[in-house]
This record gives sequence, structure tokens and C-alpha cells, in this order.
Amino acid sequence: MPRFALLGAGFIGSVHAANLAAHPGIDFRLVYDVDQQRAEALAVAHGAVAATSLEEVFDPSRIDAVFIASSTDTHAEHLRRAAAVGIAALCEKPIDLDLDRARETAAFAQQSGVAVMVDFNRRFDRDYAELKRVVDSGEIGKVELIQLTSRGPSMPPLSYVAVSGGQMRDQTVHFFDLARWLSGLDPVEVFATGSALAEPGIAQYDDVDTSAVTLRLPGGALVQIDSVRRTGYGYDERIEIMGSEGMVEARRHRNGAVSRYSGASVVDDGLHPGWFERVQPTYAAALAAFVSSLEGGAAPIPTLDDGLKAQAIAEAATLSLRSGRMEPIKY
Repeated sequence: MPRFALLGAGFIGSVHAANLAAHPGIDFRLVYDVDQQRAEALAVAHGAVAATSLEEVFDPSRIDAVFIASSTDTHAEHLRRAAAVGIAALCEKPIDLDLDRARETAAFAQQSGVAVMVDFNRRFDRDYAELKRVVDSGEIGKVELIQLTSRGPSMPPLSYVAVSGGQMRDQTVHFFDLARWLSGLDPVEVFATGSALAEPGIAQYDDVDTSAVTLRLPGGALVQIDSVRRTGYGYDERIEIMGSEGMVEARRHRNGAVSRYSGASVVDDGLHPGWFERVQPTYAAALAAFVSSLEGGAAPIPTLDDGLKAQAIAEAATLSLRSGRMEPIKY
């Protein structure tokens, strides 16, 4: 049974702590956060212990695996430290906001031979897994067009936007990964355009809150992704894949399946209020897949290379937003 430590006790850390504690095949040992009181509260809530130093966390005599859910600017440091002492790591994206540093850290981790998984949790969504199965089976023929929608219910604080890396790196990157995974192909070029419509103040960070991206796949197939920070009607996420012989889609999720009929009107349940409610089950599923890979000795997926490739697409898309041109993707 692998002994786990959790790095980070913020919102997403609390999500991972609950899943770590609930997994029957995990010995959840330690929680570390720069805010010691927050670490202690989360540890007590889930039967773990708050570590007082990183030396406790990165001690292979006490810990077999770390879940890196700390602030983005610490991911690379923690991953490198885990790799140096032979501790497996499940790491929130990105490895680092700087792509060169992310590549250097990934190379170090790969050379160490430790098991590392990047937490692109949407790959573990039940509906998206079925899309992948259908595409891989050849049921819809050759993929020709993929359309993905990522529309959040409300703007994040500008303080978050300032350190997020921008919409391409923070929000749309999940869908760059899904496009690669579902198609089985690496996009070769990207065009992105966007506007600051929901929050004009976002422009001061050279960012947008509403965007449309087109990716060109090898052979000419296209991917279209629309990303929105604020909808006003709930969280809206969906995928459609058209092939040469058919189409498969994962529709938007409602928060219920009740329809109310009155006169000439039909009122249906609405969408989930936020992104977390829509994707919550995927976090536990991703953790379970990581544990299974550790137990079976298989390389965990998504890999460090998957993380780097999605980030490379995001970098090219960010460049395209600024240049107004189709940009090549440099993996």
C-alpha cells in the first residue's frame, strides 16, 4: 500500500485530500503547506499528519508517492525533489509556467526513472473515455473535425488571472490535451483569437476571457475550441467528433434529468453551477489510475510528455493571440 504525502492544502488540495483518504489502497500519511494551520486542519480532517518541513515529505523511508497540488510556481521544484530521492509523483498541471523550465524538470524526472503522472483529470471522465473508445474502434471512420467547448460560469478574480498564465495556459490547455488524446495526433499549427468581454480589466494582463482556437492536425483535420470565462447560465462543457463515416458527441451535463411541462412550455433542469461540480468524479478516477499504475509497474498516463505537449500548444496559441497569425507548434 503506497504511503502518500499531499503538497498543498488549498481548494484543490482539499479535493485531493478527500480522495486520498477515501482510497482503500492508499496510506495517506502527510499534508504539507506553507500555511501550517491550513495543513493541520486538512490533515486532521482526513486522518493524516501535518508535516512541518519538506524534509519530512521527501523522505523515501516514510513516503512512496507525493501528490503535488501546491501553487504553480512550486510544481517544478517539488517534482525535481521527488525524482531526486526516488519518490513517485502525481502532479497538477502545469509542470511550470515557463516551458523551458518545465522541459528541463521533465527531463530530470524521466532520467531518474520515477513514476510521474500529470493530472489531466478530464481524460478520466466517463463520457470522454467513451468518445475515445468509439474513435479508436474506427466506428466513425477517419477523424475530420473535433469541436470542444469550455465555458465557465463566472470570472475568476483578477488576482488569480495575474498569476494564471492566461486563458490558453490555464483553461484551454485541458482541451488541448483532450484534442491530442482523442485524435491520437499532435496538432501542427494553431490560430487563436480572443476578446475581453466579461471583464475588460483582464486586458491589462494581456489576457482574454472569450476565445476561439483552431488547431490543424497532420493530414488536414481540424479542431475548434471555444473557451469562455463567464456564461451567466452555468458551466458548459461538451465535445463533438465528426469522422468520415459518422459522428460521436458528449453533450453538456445538466444537474438533473427532470422536465416540467406546463401549457406550451417545457422547463428542464439547468447546468451545473460550476466547473468543479461537472468534473469532480474525474479527480478520484485519475488518482485511482495512478495508484493502479504504481501497483502494476506500468508507466502512468497522462505522461510528462503529454503535459509538455499540451503546454507547447498553449504557448503557440498564446503567441497567436498576440500575433494574429497561424503559428507553428514547437514540441
